[in-house]
Amino acid sequence: MSTPMLTVTDHSRDSAGLTYVYPVVSRRAGGVSIGINLNVNNACNWACVYCQVPDLQRGGPPPVDLARLDAELRGFLHDATAGDFLSRQVPAGGRRLMDVAFSGNGEPTSAAEFDAAVDLVVRVLSDFGLDGMLTLRLITNGSLLHRAGVRRGIARIGAAAGEVWFKVDAATAAGVARINGIRHAPEKTRDALMQCAGLAPTWVQTCYFAIDGQESSETEQAAYLALIGAVREKIKGVHLYGLARPSLQPMAERLSRVAPEAFQRFAGRIAALGVEVVSNP
Repeated sequence: MSTPMLTVTDHSRDSAGLTYVYPVVSRRAGGVSIGINLNVNNACNWACVYCQVPDLQRGGPPPVDLARLDAELRGFLHDATAGDFLSRQVPAGGRRLMDVAFSGNGEPTSAAEFDAAVDLVVRVLSDFGLDGMLTLRLITNGSLLHRAGVRRGIARIGAAAGEVWFKVDAATAAGVARINGIRHAPEKTRDALMQCAGLAPTWVQTCYFAIDGQESSETEQAAYLALIGAVREKIKGVHLYGLARPSLQPMAERLSRVAPEAFQRFAGRIAALGVEVVSNP
């Protein structure tokens, strides 16, 4: 049976039949993103209402088998660079490798082996002659910057000319609780974001959507804009994106895309702060 083509609406973690490595066609990356999923048990320390992870649970991942991760990444890169993976599984317009991204089915930095995994990926990319060609990325909620190993891993990403996409969906305690399912003080988000940006080039990543048909209130928008204004000189910009794939969480039926004009209006308010905005409605 033939393997189905990858699409931007299907980010299945088992598309390549591997444990830790999974390719996706990414709207934001602009081609094939090689995902590294350290949270193979679908566990995360957050519970975002728009999350597409099935059977999401609270917690962290089991120990990472670094030898297996090494073998899987090497095998996949060989198939993608010397084999027929791109022509076999990727639509014609997206047949280019763009990045290697620590993302997956939970918070990547919650793995005790996170910094070792970063070192491993840097080494493998160098062995394939791809260092400097594929961007190394971390997609994170930034909640574990207090851990020394997390800071070491992020600094290693920065040293490898990589970057961080730091999740900020709301900037009030109530907004974070509603969207991300946690209790988190806004000042902790700001402090962690500033610290992260000092270790590696950092983009803010924001999912903008409607709940029960309503976009964020003016109070929530103002708080978010104040946060971005406070860190604008430290960050590279903002990735503002809408819902592309259905949520698999209990609130899924209450979520929807905001109207295009509302999305662009909010993007314009961010840009007016003097911040680069990359929009994917």
